[in-house]
Amino acid sequence: MHDEPQTLETAAPPARTSTTTATEVDSSAPARPARWIIRIVLVGLVLAALNLRPAITSLGALLEEVRDGLHMSGSVAGVLTSVPPLCFAVFGITAPRLARRFGPAAVVCAGMAAIFAGLAVRPFAAGTVGFLAASALALMGIAVSNVLMPVIVKRYFPDRVGSVTGLYSMALALGTSLAAAATVPMTEALGGSWRTGLGVWAVLAALAVLPWIPLLRDRGTGPAAAPADEPSQEAAQAAPAAAPLRITRSRTAWALGVFFGLQATGAYITMGWMPQIFRDAGVPAGTAGVLLAVTMVMGVPLAFVIPRLATRLTNQGPIAVALGLCGLVGYTGLYVAPAAGAWAWALLLGISNCSFPLALTMIGMRSRSGAGVVRLSAFAQSVGYLISIPGPLLVGVLYQHSGGWALPIALMAGLMIPQMIVGTLAGRDRTVEDEC
Repeated sequence: MHDEPQTLETAAPPARTSTTTATEVDSSAPARPARWIIRIVLVGLVLAALNLRPAITSLGALLEEVRDGLHMSGSVAGVLTSVPPLCFAVFGITAPRLARRFGPAAVVCAGMAAIFAGLAVRPFAAGTVGFLAASALALMGIAVSNVLMPVIVKRYFPDRVGSVTGLYSMALALGTSLAAAATVPMTEALGGSWRTGLGVWAVLAALAVLPWIPLLRDRGTGPAAAPADEPSQEAAQAAPAAAPLRITRSRTAWALGVFFGLQATGAYITMGWMPQIFRDAGVPAGTAGVLLAVTMVMGVPLAFVIPRLATRLTNQGPIAVALGLCGLVGYTGLYVAPAAGAWAWALLLGISNCSFPLALTMIGMRSRSGAGVVRLSAFAQSVGYLISIPGPLLVGVLYQHSGGWALPIALMAGLMIPQMIVGTLAGRDRTVEDEC
């Protein structure tokens, strides 16, 4: 971490009119967050990111055991894999309002507590309904934290958006791959019960609550709390970014939302079903979990590199296309020779899944103000997760009724084409304020 603390002020004089910053909008925000706050925020971001996917990938590794234990059909299991994007869409849209009222740090703290509670309760569910309810509680915490991660980065690290986004994206990928690889071995080491294998991840979530507790009083703060009706001249200049409904007028916001949705569709299909695809092809359960981990762990280095590269380019479209092509090749290989080329397909799909940190970086780049970032983040992620809901469910239905993976894999490959198109549109050098 750099020795000099980050600030919310910019070096430019306050007379500017073209690019109003979040701190200029909210004059009550502290000009210079203390050094200890910056360091705690960084630790909190990393620990929070580590907990944003284990609730999902740990379940994917043990999906067959959970299905048998709770007597689920293939269609019901498809519904289970569709719950994450549904919760992200429904609860993510509430994040800006909660952040304005309580402060983004307090909301993230509550989100981590919800993840802990959901993961701790879920193993004790006696039936499908209870299991879904506990999963939804954890996913609710993930949803609001998903939306507020770019907001907190913009607030505390305004001149380091690419590198800090890369850092927490790398931590997110690490947590995702760790849960995918370690869940099956830990389950076996702890007695073989899938309930124990899922419940152990509550410990990591409990740790993630701690760094945010000292930040609970840090409320006014920054872009998330900037009021839309601030009577000052600066607020009037920033009004397009703060107006609740204007974001829907931006073509870039819609392109970014669709791009986010298509990459999320691929990611949640992969996390929910890829181990089962390999297991049905004759790959042992432990190896299938490791293959999913390989897919997820590709995001560890690339999630740090891609945001930094994206911030150095005026147009991020070529990156979106390159990642989409990797997905096309990976799904084609999964269709033709799932077991023979398993490691290669896992690597390629891991590269393709790095569209997620690219989308997060573009959220920070497609708005000039902090208030615009929180609006765009909530809009793009909520629209995106709504779009992604049918994907995992449709894969489960196709798998059950076709008796194989040919049709589901063809669907996954086909979605890469529109993803590359909208990624190119979202990557153009413009801001939502200009379009609104």
